[in-house]
Amino acid sequence: MSIQAHPSSPTLDYDDRMIPTTTSADGTILPLLGQGTWHLGDDPARAATEIAALREGIELGMSLIDTAEMYGSGRSENLVGEAIAPVRDEVYLVDKVLPANASEAGTIEACERSLDALGTEHIDLYLLHWPGAHPVDATIAAFERLRDRGLIGTWGVSNFDSDEIAALPEVPQVNQVLFNPSRRGPEFDLLPAHRSSRPHITTMAYSPVEQGRLLKDPTLAEVARRHGVTSAHVLLAWAMRSGDVIAIPKASSPEHVRANAAAVDIELTSDDLADIDRDFPAPTSPTPLEVI
Repeated sequence: MSIQAHPSSPTLDYDDRMIPTTTSADGTILPLLGQGTWHLGDDPARAATEIAALREGIELGMSLIDTAEMYGSGRSENLVGEAIAPVRDEVYLVDKVLPANASEAGTIEACERSLDALGTEHIDLYLLHWPGAHPVDATIAAFERLRDRGLIGTWGVSNFDSDEIAALPEVPQVNQVLFNPSRRGPEFDLLPAHRSSRPHITTMAYSPVEQGRLLKDPTLAEVARRHGVTSAHVLLAWAMRSGDVIAIPKASSPEHVRANAAAVDIELTSDDLADIDRDFPAPTSPTPLEVI
């Protein structure tokens, strides 16, 4: 299946049996399961294994790779750049600018630094990492200049709550937020706002397994037992269950990546979801967006 995208975006093919997809507002078809890279690149001794993990994910169809200039002060970008260099046209690359750098001139300089660290000529999706002191109008103006130069395909935000999204002068392509059963606040108003926005906003869920802290939860373990899988599989399936939320777990080995990819085959039942809702209730009122 080919995608319609910005001229600088890759042409990706997905095996529909492996990774289901969602379509962003500009018509780009993206995998519901991507790859996060927070802390990848921090240990030089693990670099070869981490590069192999990212390449394994790309082979499996997890071709959306998320990084940020903040991650390891560029070490993650360096590692990602090395990993994707032979297959750049098969990757949808997401990067993020720090709020401290997000003035109009600073955003452009940060993007150019990231491109150099990544060893690539363009970033497919460039995000403001979280709201900061610089006027967001200036950041967006820089995004538009970068897009006009072909250095980015499109732009979005991260860690923006519903009121912050509503205050934006333009609609972002994506909002990347913390979302898992223990962090369900976005379900009350933020996710509905993403879906009702015109054009709609794609949601990316980071830390879908809560950095491992949910893996020993007994309810999730019981749901996993019923399916013959792990709690991590259940958490990824839960994040992707609506069909329009992209989960971006981190995996630092090819074996871990293959395990993550298997989550797309899990269909949680109404009983599974009821059990999860009982122990992790959905919000009944607005809840401030959580960040880690």
